[in-house]
Amino acid sequence: MASSEIPRKLWEHPNPRDTEMYRFLQSVNSRHNLQLQTFDDLHSWSVAHRSHFYGHLFDYANLIYEGRAASVVDESLPIDAVPKWFPGVRLNWAENVLYSRGPADAAGHRGIAGKEDDKVAVTEVREGNAGDVRELTWKELRAGAGRLAAAMKARGVAEGDRVVLVGANSIETLLVFTAATWLGAIFSSSSTDMGVKGILQRTTQVDPKFIFFDDATVYNGRTVDLRGKMAEVVSGMSGCPSFAGLVSIPRFAKPHDVSSIAKAELWADFLSEGPAPPFARIPFHAPFLIYYSSGTTGIPKAIVHTVGGVMINCAKEGRLHESMSPDSVTLQYTTTGWIMYLANVAALLTGARVVLYDGSPFVPDLTSFIRILGEQRVTKLGISPRWMFEVAKNGIRPRDVTDLGPLRIVTSTGMVLSDQLFEWFYDEGFPRHVHLANLSGGTDIAGCFGMQNPLTPVYVGGTQGPSLGVPVAIYDAQLPNGPGKRVAPGEPGELVATAAFPNIPCYLWGDSPSTETAGSYASASPGTKYHAAYFGRFEHVWAHGDFVSVHPATGNIAFLGRADGVLNPSGIRFGSAEIYAVVERNFSSRVADSLCVGQRRPRDDDESVMLFLMMRPGERFDRTLVAEVKDAIRRELTKRHVPKYVLETPEIPTTVNLKKVELPVKQIVSGQHVKPSGTLLNPQSLDFYYQFAQVEQVLAGKERL
Repeated sequence: MASSEIPRKLWEHPNPRDTEMYRFLQSVNSRHNLQLQTFDDLHSWSVAHRSHFYGHLFDYANLIYEGRAASVVDESLPIDAVPKWFPGVRLNWAENVLYSRGPADAAGHRGIAGKEDDKVAVTEVREGNAGDVRELTWKELRAGAGRLAAAMKARGVAEGDRVVLVGANSIETLLVFTAATWLGAIFSSSSTDMGVKGILQRTTQVDPKFIFFDDATVYNGRTVDLRGKMAEVVSGMSGCPSFAGLVSIPRFAKPHDVSSIAKAELWADFLSEGPAPPFARIPFHAPFLIYYSSGTTGIPKAIVHTVGGVMINCAKEGRLHESMSPDSVTLQYTTTGWIMYLANVAALLTGARVVLYDGSPFVPDLTSFIRILGEQRVTKLGISPRWMFEVAKNGIRPRDVTDLGPLRIVTSTGMVLSDQLFEWFYDEGFPRHVHLANLSGGTDIAGCFGMQNPLTPVYVGGTQGPSLGVPVAIYDAQLPNGPGKRVAPGEPGELVATAAFPNIPCYLWGDSPSTETAGSYASASPGTKYHAAYFGRFEHVWAHGDFVSVHPATGNIAFLGRADGVLNPSGIRFGSAEIYAVVERNFSSRVADSLCVGQRRPRDDDESVMLFLMMRPGERFDRTLVAEVKDAIRRELTKRHVPKYVLETPEIPTTVNLKKVELPVKQIVSGQHVKPSGTLLNPQSLDFYYQFAQVEQVLAGKERL
């Protein structure tokens, strides 16, 4: 059971009553004659009365829409029925991004308060702050998206069609996203660093009308011509009947010649002059966005998200949890192939200015990215624990590099944020007034299960608590598939959602019966793969696959690893994140990265824990290091956490988003053969691990470390 000792308090809001979340709480009290006082009060009410909560949130968010919902949702339906929310309401993503509506305005009113014509909406900064910084005002963003929407419509793009983007975190990418959704089309994106196989695994599934593709990319100071990749992708689309062509987006001033590529044309040639078309307002539950699972063990799932579910969740997270407003300036470090790209551009819904950064955050040096935060007067930064780790390891203190006075929130996601980095953040890294927000959610819900809030303190470890309106629980992970059971407070288990909320996906593309019309896309039902992926673990609950625990005193949710990667030697279950934290805390000067997996082959009676260490250049892997690592794990955790094998590896497999990948390695060392996914950045790295399916033979003839 987790310790009930309260961890170190690092931050609390100087005036919680002067926050958007507290104002929302007061509005709930006023409308529903309640006396809610705390975040826990508000969350408990939000999950016990989901129709009241989301109905109130819908009104509070001032979305632009038409129609009227007879009800918010049928709360009697279990989550695996995937109930539809706000039936009768129609809205449009692009319209709500580009315009605003005040509380006194009619439902369909389109205003520009907070999004005034001459106010800057978007800033694009390239790697290392190289070249000219590009900006678009709200007027220019509206005009650019409208012009592209007119061109798409002239080429036959309509509601329900798919539009795919393979490109950078750039202004042009944002225009494609906004223009496609303007027409009610479904947008999907991949990053240019993904291999052809990975791009095609995603793109051919959804059979797009058009692919928009950057003609070049820059990363780590190196410029790469992407025309060869373009040609291979076009060739791979031969079996897609809807595919009409590829549009080449110039990444530099002079466009590359694409005349030799079949079905390809230049961005400038695709654009056409003409009035912007009307916004296509589509049902609240209609699809507008497709993102993909990591696909580390097979073809990525094409996860289809609803326009209304994502929009109301973005309003909740952005305005209530993150206090975003038209005065905010946000920079999320992300590629377009990750769900955090959505989080980046969704800030436009609040009228915030969005800074689009493209490239490595470490080029030309570790301080260049930090200086951009000061130059752009960023108020909200989204980053990964890996970035913080590298900055801390190199002795850099961001607060000493540039003026971070405007910064209010730093969000961290993508992997577990270690306790050590929590303390470094406040003791050395950033100004103490900044709210460190550790997030955990996923592509599957286009949002968060665990996240920050301004009403409670930040303690060392985990996320502050659950997201409003999301009914989470912790189930016993040792139970077989079937009925679930909640664990005792503080005990680790599997994260589940026990009732429906708006931002679960409507279905997986290709998993529903064939659809021929835009209307059928909006009404399609989830198929068998969807139910197997999310509802096959426990009856009538969403199983997210995370192994977590809730601190009994603070309510913090600690994410310990993936449930399918939980280590279980001799029946003692723990997460790989616990091992990584010890290695990072004690050996970061010698060990560049680590991977911890369980091995259980058909002949094994018990699971063995394997810890692979990737050494830093010039550092030696030897018996002394192994002894030190095992001793540190024994000392800081328990003797039962100590890996049976500590081994050296030349490379850790990661996705293109730099998330380390455990499950394929676990399967390989347990004797299975794994087909590498196209989403792996370094699929060849898996080859090294096959030898350890016979680890005894590998170690034969040498002394086991």
